[in-house]
Amino acid sequence: MLMETSTTPSSTVQDILLHNEAFVEAKAYEPYLTDKYPDKKLAVVSCMDTRLIELLPAALGLKNGDAVFIKVAGAEVSDPFGGVIRSLLVAVYELGVEDIMVIAHTACGAQYMDSGSMTDAMRHFGVPKERIEYVHRCGVDLDHWLTGFGDVEKVVGKSVESIRKHPLMSSSVRVTGFVIDSATGALEQVVC
Repeated sequence: MLMETSTTPSSTVQDILLHNEAFVEAKAYEPYLTDKYPDKKLAVVSCMDTRLIELLPAALGLKNGDAVFIKVAGAEVSDPFGGVIRSLLVAVYELGVEDIMVIAHTACGAQYMDSGSMTDAMRHFGVPKERIEYVHRCGVDLDHWLTGFGDVEKVVGKSVESIRKHPLMSSSVRVTGFVIDSATGALEQVVC
């Protein structure tokens, strides 16, 4: 039932590989050397949006080695036993994290996602209707899972509470929520 995907790198990936080879050869990695433990004992859950890749750490004054970053669409913690929570538990119990910041952003693309449009796009890209129906039959509510969250502050508050109240999360971990302006980097705390 699964379709095969191409294993041949695109020209973009080939360019990245060439750059990487030169990067390593020139030892350009040396300024980034650190260990796996975040110096500031901080984990940041943020959106995967391209505007935040350099803006977010710069706006927070963080450098390589200061914090653990977990990127997910909308900075939303939507599954109590999904990858975001698992990563946070590893960050706390294996890496010594004491503070967690959930940081969503303005003008987020995940905010107004539409499950109908998303499944239409899947079909356009070659995912057979039968596979989409199969996922439904397996108990996944695609209409809910692929729909946006609307209010950014509400999703931040909900995510913060999901982390704070998680049965495996230590009550000593401080969890706070914010919205960052995706143009200026200005942070606004969300009262949770």
